[in-house]
Amino acid sequence: MTKIFVTGLKVDAQIGVYSHEKGKAQPLVVDVELDVPTAGAERLSETVNYEMVGEAARAIAAEGHIGLVEAFAERLARACLADPRVTRARVRVEKPLALAPHAAAAGVEITVVRG
Repeated sequence: MTKIFVTGLKVDAQIGVYSHEKGKAQPLVVDVELDVPTAGAERLSETVNYEMVGEAARAIAAEGHIGLVEAFAERLARACLADPRVTRARVRVEKPLALAPHAAAAGVEITVVRG
């Protein structure tokens, strides 16, 4: 099993349930880990291109306002599972401004397993 990962991906998204969060983008920091049964791959076509993670995250953010970080994480995990080779997706989404200046970030981590 190969673990493909992206850490510290910065995405601006309109996200949050409070009135002061609506209508403006704020930063998210995203970590994704994918399990892919591609041990020994030697060509990009034999594995999952990690650039897909950034593209999917930006596409989700571009869809418009999202109420909860949980929803963003779930959508991103499901987007990763769209590739049939991905058997598990772990997505962690941090919202750095959520509790500023009292905490570095708040957020969620979810794991979605195929089947």
